[in-house]
Amino acid sequence: MIGKTRHESADGAIVTLTDGVGPARGMLRGPGVTGKFWHSRTAPDEGLRDFVEHFWIVRWDLTGHAPQQSETLPHPNVHLVLARNDSRIAGPHTSRFVRTLEGGGQVLGVKFRPGGFHPFFRKPIATLADTSLPLADVFGDASGDLEETVLAQEDDAAMIDAVSCFLLERRPIADPRVDEVSHIVASIVHDRSITSVDHLVQRHALDKRALQRLFAKYVGVSPKWVINRYRLHDALERLAQGVPVDWASVALDLGYFDQAHFIRDFRRLVGRTPLEYARSLTPAG
Repeated sequence: MIGKTRHESADGAIVTLTDGVGPARGMLRGPGVTGKFWHSRTAPDEGLRDFVEHFWIVRWDLTGHAPQQSETLPHPNVHLVLARNDSRIAGPHTSRFVRTLEGGGQVLGVKFRPGGFHPFFRKPIATLADTSLPLADVFGDASGDLEETVLAQEDDAAMIDAVSCFLLERRPIADPRVDEVSHIVASIVHDRSITSVDHLVQRHALDKRALQRLFAKYVGVSPKWVINRYRLHDALERLAQGVPVDWASVALDLGYFDQAHFIRDFRRLVGRTPLEYARSLTPAG
């Protein structure tokens, strides 16, 4: 059972709180963080577990500090994002998410399970890839007050309760394909030996075309894309822990013709080459 954990930097500038959720993946790191940041991640109550992976809240106070960039690698998930004058449904993105933070502010997000937004949306999630929609396009005019209601709350628990009530009032009938899709994606996340779609076909006894159709309808990106992203997440986590990474082997495992093509795609996604990213993790001395 995953419990509640709190981590705080030595100077109290960065606080992370995890409640019933595993460790965060895909957050690009680097030295030179200034200001104060709060990042919490909370598992949903039972009524929403068929659809929601977790809630996340980010707050920042950069008073007296220069604006900073927050960078995160993509996941195969749809998010409901509540931010002042910028609330939306964000589909799965195939490039890294970059946001410039300045002054002070807060954002609450609902991260749906892979496939978990489809019962609300009732259309192929592939139509949401690399785009976003106003809340009203999915939830109607009743969503107009959601942003103000949630962001006006005084603490994380109250914010999560407010958005949970909104979703529970619109809770669709559970779809068994969501569990199937989430199970397939979880196998990719946790099993580093899965490096190709053929591995998934063998593991889950599915026809390759049926698997691709399932992902287009429920996840919004291809199974090959999901495999590549999570194996890259694995490599970046090893780098952050100071463990050497054999990039040539990673490139070969992911089916690249050569290491040069892999490095090109890595740079396109991360914004730096593997060597440049490794160097960015080491503070200048």
